[in-house]
Amino acid sequence: MQTMFSAQNLPDWLAYVEGIHPKTWDFGLARVREVAVRMGFPASELGGLRIDDARAGESRGPCPLITVGGTNGKGSTCAMLESIYGQAGFKTAVHTSPHLVRFEERLRLSGQEVAGDALVEPFAAVEAARTQAPEISLTYFEFTLLALCDCIRRAHAAGEVDVVILEVGLGGRLDAVNIFDADCSILTSIDLDHMEYLGPTREAIGLEKAQIMRPSRPAVLSDPVPPHTVTEYAAQIGADLWITGRDFNVSGDKQQWGWAGRGRRYSGLGYPALRGANQLLNAAGVLAAVEAMRPQLPVSAQAVRNGFAFVELPGRFQMIPGQPAVVLDVAHNPHAVAALAENLDAMGFYPGTHAVFGVMADKDVDAVLARIKPLVDHWYLCDLPTARAASAQELAAKLGGVR
Repeated sequence: MQTMFSAQNLPDWLAYVEGIHPKTWDFGLARVREVAVRMGFPASELGGLRIDDARAGESRGPCPLITVGGTNGKGSTCAMLESIYGQAGFKTAVHTSPHLVRFEERLRLSGQEVAGDALVEPFAAVEAARTQAPEISLTYFEFTLLALCDCIRRAHAAGEVDVVILEVGLGGRLDAVNIFDADCSILTSIDLDHMEYLGPTREAIGLEKAQIMRPSRPAVLSDPVPPHTVTEYAAQIGADLWITGRDFNVSGDKQQWGWAGRGRRYSGLGYPALRGANQLLNAAGVLAAVEAMRPQLPVSAQAVRNGFAFVELPGRFQMIPGQPAVVLDVAHNPHAVAALAENLDAMGFYPGTHAVFGVMADKDVDAVLARIKPLVDHWYLCDLPTARAASAQELAAKLGGVR
């Protein structure tokens, strides 16, 4: 009989979780859902699960939940929702992935990274549930998602969370986040990425991502030209679909912008503090979700304005103050790198551009380099501390061949 692993700190738990499953991805919801059920996550009326502590003597009821899927713009969308709801006085819980530096970045409670010590008991709870007979294997993402959601529901039970925002990790249909039934779902841009898992076309990828939608519940499409498979799936299940250009639209000039949709209008809005022209599409989808969720989470116009003004998110065209000008960006596929290139072009003249660059080997590295290469004068290629990464030597060879 196997002895259940136990640790008193987060680093030991993370090291353990990294070694218990042979695959980075192991698609399918049955395993992770069974462990969640063992942990006491209650079922919803749609058959999925909810972020609510059914074990508590007096449950506060299911917490309003928004899931965010798509190819690019998910992190920005989550950050804008978090900022607006925070400005409105709601206590937020936001799960995103992957992290940039510290694992604790994956969960923010009321805008603050969760403390590592607060995750020890949730990790132990996942391990206790998965090692019940029969034992169930979980990937790193599945295990850590359940631990972070357990942390969220403990905070919710204590009155410290009013709304949960979960970022989908990969795809949608078979992503572990999809075991939870959302009150509102958002799909950001849909483009070619992870094609070996999600399919070779936007239509195939869109269908995978669309399956975070739920019947009769709001589903927002931030992509101005969504694949037809997304709208067809929404119609098939009877989702309350919000489409840009039909259910909401934006307008504006260089100084301000406006939003209108389903009986409500915002005018004279300041542009989001997150840089980049693509952020306006994300912001429009965010406002649609805020309006769709208004019966549960009423938000004032001032909270919307302040939310956009004060939103922060590391690594999304993030400019570091001082000289020389330093930009940090996590663009990792051709669509995202195209937006990065446009944003760099809009910065004005600089005598030279230096790029420090590392990337995962399973990305479309040739297309990424082809788009950004004309803007870069000096390259600094680096290895990354993971087996998935392309080596600096491999990148140098590709860069030499890119025209």
